[in-house]
Amino acid sequence: MTGDIKIFNEDWMTALVQIETGSVQCCVTSPPYWGLRDYGMEGQLGLEKTPEEYIRKLVEGFSLLRNALAENGVLWLNLGDSYVSGKGRYSSIEQTISGKNRGEPIEDNIPDLRNHEYLKNKDLAMIPARVAIALQRDGWWLRSEIVWNKPNPMPESVKDRPTKSHEMIYLLTKNARYYYDAEAIYEPANYDGRKDTIFKGSLKYDQDTLHRVGGERWPKKMKNLEPHGQQPNTMHKRRAQGLPDIKYPARNKRDVWSINTKCYREMHFATFPEEIPRLCIAAGSKEGQIILDPFAGSGTTGDVALRMKRRFIGIELNSTYVNTLIEPRLNNIDPLFRGNAQNRFKEE
Repeated sequence: MTGDIKIFNEDWMTALVQIETGSVQCCVTSPPYWGLRDYGMEGQLGLEKTPEEYIRKLVEGFSLLRNALAENGVLWLNLGDSYVSGKGRYSSIEQTISGKNRGEPIEDNIPDLRNHEYLKNKDLAMIPARVAIALQRDGWWLRSEIVWNKPNPMPESVKDRPTKSHEMIYLLTKNARYYYDAEAIYEPANYDGRKDTIFKGSLKYDQDTLHRVGGERWPKKMKNLEPHGQQPNTMHKRRAQGLPDIKYPARNKRDVWSINTKCYREMHFATFPEEIPRLCIAAGSKEGQIILDPFAGSGTTGDVALRMKRRFIGIELNSTYVNTLIEPRLNNIDPLFRGNAQNRFKEE
């Protein structure tokens, strides 16, 4: 495809070397987790016998991605963890899509951990932490460890541990100095005299929802301030009347993000919620810049990027996902709604 969308239907490492060096400003992605699901694709990531093999492949691929990233570019990496099981690990994609027997492992997929140095049956593998450390050793700057808190986690039948209700999001950068727009994701705050509370009169919004900053809805009335009861969208009216902007209390985004999981209507399992790429893209890029997702899946990152007037490069190994999910989803976004990119991809 041409215009402000480009999709590669191939292995991520093969595609990454074709992307122009330094052309990508922001990468937002969630690779297949280790041992979770069999997508039925040769060369797929996530079915490695050991965590070490899985981590090695991720480090190799993200090294290629770093070449495509601008010098001030950022990488937002979402990873969930896995438990070691001697009964088999993952479900087939047929089980997942059909909604039948989800979570029941298929046969002959037991990881080869009989002589593993430290992992045992029922161990939490600590995959996200190991990946983050490996990327740090490979030269990435690890700038933040964000906890994605899920208020509506998947139910579990376990009786000997708490239900898992969070995943990790890592902010990684190519250099020590990089682009980061903290104001774009400020969150509402009640002023209590704290020095970290910032009063803003001109707030940034995404295009989908009014009165939102940093993914959180601002209260209709600011009870602790005078004058209260006026909304951020009254700013232009007040300026036209020669009145000063109303100052709303805000603060820097914290590193625990409470965001519900949401099912995409075309799939039978929870996909990447739109709120996560919305925050990452707002903080990590400007309008017209290129957003990359090397594991595009159902196209959520691309959908959000286009609606925020960015350009998008997606990589997806599964041709069914590309043809039935990504392309229809992105092509159905009204071009007038997503804006006109100033620097469009060249015709090839």
